[in-house]
Amino acid sequence: MNAVTASVLPRRQFLTRAFAVTAPLILPGAVLGLNGATPPSEKIVFGGIGMGNRALYILPNFLSQPDLHFAAISDAREDRRQAGKKAIDAFYRNADCRVYRDFRELLARKDVDAVLIATGNRWHATASMFAARAGKDIYCEKPISLTIREGRKLVELCKRYGAIYQAGTQRRSTESYQFARELVRQGKIGKIHTVEMQVWTGGTIPHQPNTRVPEGWDYDQWLGPVQWRPFNPGRVNGWAYFWDTGEGMHTDMGTHYTDQMQWVLGTDHTMPVEFETSDMVWPDPKTWMSETAITGTFKCRYADGVQGILYQRKGFTDRYIRYIGDAGWVQVDDETDVVTAEPKSILQFRPEGGVSWSNASSHIRDLLACIRSRRQPLCHPEVAHRAQAVVESMTIAARLNRKLGWDPVKEVFDCAEANRMLYREPRAPWRV
Repeated sequence: MNAVTASVLPRRQFLTRAFAVTAPLILPGAVLGLNGATPPSEKIVFGGIGMGNRALYILPNFLSQPDLHFAAISDAREDRRQAGKKAIDAFYRNADCRVYRDFRELLARKDVDAVLIATGNRWHATASMFAARAGKDIYCEKPISLTIREGRKLVELCKRYGAIYQAGTQRRSTESYQFARELVRQGKIGKIHTVEMQVWTGGTIPHQPNTRVPEGWDYDQWLGPVQWRPFNPGRVNGWAYFWDTGEGMHTDMGTHYTDQMQWVLGTDHTMPVEFETSDMVWPDPKTWMSETAITGTFKCRYADGVQGILYQRKGFTDRYIRYIGDAGWVQVDDETDVVTAEPKSILQFRPEGGVSWSNASSHIRDLLACIRSRRQPLCHPEVAHRAQAVVESMTIAARLNRKLGWDPVKEVFDCAEANRMLYREPRAPWRV
């Protein structure tokens, strides 16, 4: 029995005994689990870490689960704490949601079984490791980390503490991507040799002066594990386009597609062995304070010769992944969930209906089932780490502007300079 199970069972046993003692009392049917309702004693209690735009977008997918209860949230910003509380209280029609500035206070609650982590990218690995160590199960938005060794450390900690972890690469739980995978796996396009992926162009942030920290912000908590810098609106609002806080759009969105590539190719427990980039366009530091690539081509090659190509281009539309074989191709359009293929005849095998990637409910259901059974979910730490490490390796190759060899067993490059970029020491007190 792990720490999470140990925290859940006593609460359930207590309530069961309470019902037995107070049987003569008239209780609402929902309390007893009548009429299909899940009794409170059987609900998995969640807390939320980070209540920004992404959290509020995905929160309804959690709240709608009948066997889940959202009890508390945390955020370094007062406005986001209140926004999260408002949404949760409105759903439950009460004022019970507790709010915390420091997520460690939320993790200390014994009634919280699991957490949704939807912070900025800089926090994902650190908050997840703190949660695992506190005995909580985890749903964490992608990317799971911003360095390869940090991702490996997260894998090890989840194993050590028995944490059930689901990465928010929810396309594994959606019908269009599952269908494409089956077409490839069944040989409908022949022997696959190339995977093409395309993500949004990178953003550019103009130079802005440092300012005072806004009212209601705990800026030190907001920074978390990254090195301290003066408050700058450009850096804070455009955090995705700086190396220490986001690493760029190809990292943020690219992990969705490298995850698919790994899954479809059956390489979840290994990685490509070679990385290189070309056609990179970077922000002009005279004009822009942002640091990450605007456009570029990121390539990788597996030991069997299959290559993956991640394009960053064409503005903020036209995201897709295409699998190319010697007898055809199949593509999933990420904007529309539309599957196209050549030959077109293979599309007749597609089942009717299905869930879009924009609805994470199926992915959440997988997590909840795993919390109860203690089996590994679809996007458990090992596969999430490997997919993210592909993107990270592409990033390092781009920053160094050189071709890199990679050992997927030892998780090291054939380049000393690249190996120095495998890890960034977190700022105290966020070293786990």
